[in-house]
Amino acid sequence: MAEVQFLAITPNAEELIERAARTCHRSRLGIDAGSRTNFIQKVIELGHLSVLEHASATFRILGVSRAFSHQLVRHRLASFSQRSQRYVSDRDFAYVVPPSLERRGEALKVFEAAMAAARDAYGRLLELKVPREDARFVLPNAAETELVMTANMREFRHIFELRCHRTAQWEIRSIAVQMLKVLKAELPAVFADFEMAEDGSHAWTMPPVSP
Repeated sequence: MAEVQFLAITPNAEELIERAARTCHRSRLGIDAGSRTNFIQKVIELGHLSVLEHASATFRILGVSRAFSHQLVRHRLASFSQRSQRYVSDRDFAYVVPPSLERRGEALKVFEAAMAAARDAYGRLLELKVPREDARFVLPNAAETELVMTANMREFRHIFELRCHRTAQWEIRSIAVQMLKVLKAELPAVFADFEMAEDGSHAWTMPPVSP
């Protein structure tokens, strides 16, 4: 099952973001915890997002498919360390089953037969002394993987705007929503404009409130 583990975050991240923004505007006086939330939210509303790049967070993501990771690594401003299929054997690989298949018996049988065939082919290639870096060519997109991801807060906002939307693919939306929940708790001012669905299935950004 997919799991998100929160590993690290820049210490005093919102204080750092505020100080960076106030440096740009030569507004260094009056910095305190009470001023921080409104100031950061105003900066975001004005589109001054570069100051968010001073703070970053790191997550470990487990139990996800290679199809998921192919989507996630398109966010090129983030950094990724992913379990290697070249150096790590996937002879008995676990795999992710799409929910649409779980509800359809015949389709699930076809899918599971394909996974079994891939396992058999991969194992047979290894027995034939084919190197793992070449045997992995028969492994499916459904094969489970894990990775560590680091990104700054500007990039996380961009990721969440795309991947937490109700139209995003179900697996990456689920992971993005889990990360957003963590960062909303850690940096409430930075992610205050992200609203969560009541069932927690997706999120979106709210437009600024007119004065």
